[in-house]
Amino acid sequence: MPATILVGSQWGDEGKGKITDFLAERADVVVRSQGGNNAGHTVIAGEEEYKLHLIPSGILSEKCLNIVGNGVVVDLEVLLSEMDQLKERGVSFDRFYLSDRAHLIMPYHKILDGLEEEAKGDAKIGTTKRGIGPAYADKVSRVGIRVCDLMDFSEFERKVAQVVKQKNVLLTKVFEKEPLDAAEIIAAFKGLAERIRPYVADTSLLLSEALRQGKNVLFEGAQAVHLDIDHGTYPFVTSSSPVSGGALTGTGVGPTSIDRVLGVAKAYTTRVGAGPFPTELFDGTGEELRRVGGEFGVTTGRPRRCGWLDAVLLRYSVRVAGMTDLALTKLDVLDGFDEIKICVGYRCGEEELTEFPASLARMEGSRPIYETLPGWKTDISGCRSFEELPENAKRYIARIEELTGAGVSVVAVGPKRDQTIVRKEF
Repeated sequence: MPATILVGSQWGDEGKGKITDFLAERADVVVRSQGGNNAGHTVIAGEEEYKLHLIPSGILSEKCLNIVGNGVVVDLEVLLSEMDQLKERGVSFDRFYLSDRAHLIMPYHKILDGLEEEAKGDAKIGTTKRGIGPAYADKVSRVGIRVCDLMDFSEFERKVAQVVKQKNVLLTKVFEKEPLDAAEIIAAFKGLAERIRPYVADTSLLLSEALRQGKNVLFEGAQAVHLDIDHGTYPFVTSSSPVSGGALTGTGVGPTSIDRVLGVAKAYTTRVGAGPFPTELFDGTGEELRRVGGEFGVTTGRPRRCGWLDAVLLRYSVRVAGMTDLALTKLDVLDGFDEIKICVGYRCGEEELTEFPASLARMEGSRPIYETLPGWKTDISGCRSFEELPENAKRYIARIEELTGAGVSVVAVGPKRDQTIVRKEF
């Protein structure tokens, strides 16, 4: 493999869980590098379906070492609950570790997330209100609380008392809410600390040793390039860096260790939450994509906005994430369409754009310029090689490669592991 970063290339929900699960069979280590429990992966192993939020998808592979890296913000109650549910289904956590440098989502983060979102009124960005943004804000403001603090409980008590004092000023003076009791928060975390202690480690050191030994390491992405805090459709973005560079800082690994960056792209485009979406469809075609593709958020259950593939958006992702290959998912969802469209540019007033703009105003004012390709009107879910695909499906893939400059190495024609066509071995 041996060191591969997996990156979402659209607005998330591209099927990264399926691709991660598929690659995990070849991996020795799977590591999550950013985000929190605002992310979700659906993985189907055999006849079983698993919905994962914080746990790396490699947990379903008995031989994999699974790591939650320092770049992840962790809600310990959610993490432990997810672990308990998986253990009940026979999943082992003997090879699972949490970085001692990861930041914790605290109760005040979740409260403030909801209050701040509501205060934005019509300018809401569609946060999941799980405390992700405020936790990252505290991290950057240098008042965050890390897992290593929790392991030294006297230090944890000191820091919580200090931060709650600050947050209570905000809660009472700005939002006119009741203050929080630091002692209650500290007491609630005492039991959580002991439960998570056996899994805490210097995960950067574990990864360094694995890479030194030539182990296959898979860096599992959450969210996607266009939700990146720097490179996404700001401010309708997440609070971390889902691009390939974020995988390095979020795990404590240097760039010289990486061999491949695999971008995951859905064969069409979806988005959850607010923000610009040039190819969004508001007609029966959009509804059909949502129905056939089962387009509802794993974490939130919210219906996803659906539209045709945006090659401008995808080409930008290939560039900023340094993608060496693409994995195209849900190609089978397009089986029933007579014609399939690809956005090859934007019309913004009198101007024609062929590259993704930074300005949100220009993005919202843009209309897609489409290229139309013939559909294949054939069930491809049983195809197991590229040669078995209909000619029009092959042409569609070839056109995506031409427009993005990246080769499609993996094609998913269904949700199961064996419904995956590999054109280039990993």
